[in-house]
Amino acid sequence: MAISEQSRATVLEGGGSPPARSIAGVFKKNASGYFFLAPWLIGFFCLTIGPALVSLYLSFTDFDLLQSPHWVGMANYVRMATADPKFTAAMHVTFIYVILSVPLKLAFALAVAMALNRGLKGLTVYRAIFYLPSLLGASVAIAVLWRQLFAADGMVNSVLAIFGIEGPSWISNPHYALYTLVILSVWQFGSPMIIFLAGLRQIPTDMYEAASLDGASAFRQFYRITLPLLSPVVFFNFVIQTIEAFKAFTPAFIVSGGSGGPINSTLFYTLYLYQEAFGYFRMGYASALAWVLVVIIAIFTAFSFLTTKYWVHYDE
Repeated sequence: MAISEQSRATVLEGGGSPPARSIAGVFKKNASGYFFLAPWLIGFFCLTIGPALVSLYLSFTDFDLLQSPHWVGMANYVRMATADPKFTAAMHVTFIYVILSVPLKLAFALAVAMALNRGLKGLTVYRAIFYLPSLLGASVAIAVLWRQLFAADGMVNSVLAIFGIEGPSWISNPHYALYTLVILSVWQFGSPMIIFLAGLRQIPTDMYEAASLDGASAFRQFYRITLPLLSPVVFFNFVIQTIEAFKAFTPAFIVSGGSGGPINSTLFYTLYLYQEAFGYFRMGYASALAWVLVVIIAIFTAFSFLTTKYWVHYDE
């Protein structure tokens, strides 16, 4: 078969060159786009991927910031699993915090969102007020305020004293300290509330009207209509809030004074990681702790996505 002039020219110019010229052409064509993306790309590779890879390397070393890293292989991970009681305590406290704070926070946020969705007057004002604690976030100021509220002579005990109840020093008692942080997390329900409210606005009202005509109770409407149609939003909030709970640091650091006390009752995993890295300068071991947290969050996220087919309903 005769070779066309265009094919012959291509062969003469070199068989491997057209793809290279094509890639170069694409890059040249989109050069302006890459130029505007350059700050983000530089930040991503230099401030995210680069430090992450360095951290992964350091997790296999003995590094104290004063001497060069010394390769120790899996020693940090072995110590973590077999000879570190504080690691076990931090995991225990963190999982209790996640298990308690996330469901309570989401339930409270959904309840408030459903109340606001009933068409209250001044909805924007209520929405702003309820969102304000989340806007402040896990700031130092909020954590200091919380420590003052639950101190032995704080406002909480002052209110209880009016009713003749002598409250304990909440943040100094290992039986109550963690629960004060759970309450703080639930109080900052604004972000999931806004997302729930947006999801509720997307549910057709005629479905509720038809259910009411059929005699369905409010609870049955919630169970049969609201939850199934809102399940993608519930899933999104659940994953995001759980990841945030695993990463919680500032409240425990401020309330406990950085110690995780009393008796490790507020020793969050991230707080223990901070102590190892910047308290004892065991940067190699802290890097191993960080990567264990990454794996835990990744496993949780993957498991959450695998379970979506059983309870998350998407519109076809």
